[in-house]
Amino acid sequence: MLTIDQATFGAIVAHARAEHPRAACGLVVGPAGADRPGRVIPMVNTADSAVHWSFDPVEYLRVYRELDAEDEEPVVVYRSYPTAAAYPGEMDVRHADPNVHHVIISTRDPEHVELRSFRIEDGVVAEEIVHVVPTPPGRPRSRR
Repeated sequence: MLTIDQATFGAIVAHARAEHPRAACGLVVGPAGADRPGRVIPMVNTADSAVHWSFDPVEYLRVYRELDAEDEEPVVVYRSYPTAAAYPGEMDVRHADPNVHHVIISTRDPEHVELRSFRIEDGVVAEEIVHVVPTPPGRPRSRR
């Protein structure tokens, strides 16, 4: 099960809607060893596509150095699909990190987005429940 707060949920959906009709991608990070995400980091989709996504390698390296310095790590990798259902594609499965939640947002209908989360390991896709809770006071803000 993935538990995220309302602000995190809202930030992910807002990023997906803002990038529509292109695919959005990003990270949600938290303290090392924690399973609870705390900070949304929207990333640039260098694929600039509605069907593919790819992190900018320079931005990716900078973000990972920042995470190391802050003792944080990715908890969620998210991406949006503007023309497809919220379900991992072949590339998602092939390149999946089994240590993170994979959140996919479908913006086929921008008014009613679909957000689903998956664990993917060794080619096996397992959907998990997304539990949205109230945002705690003083939660770190998204950055961009």
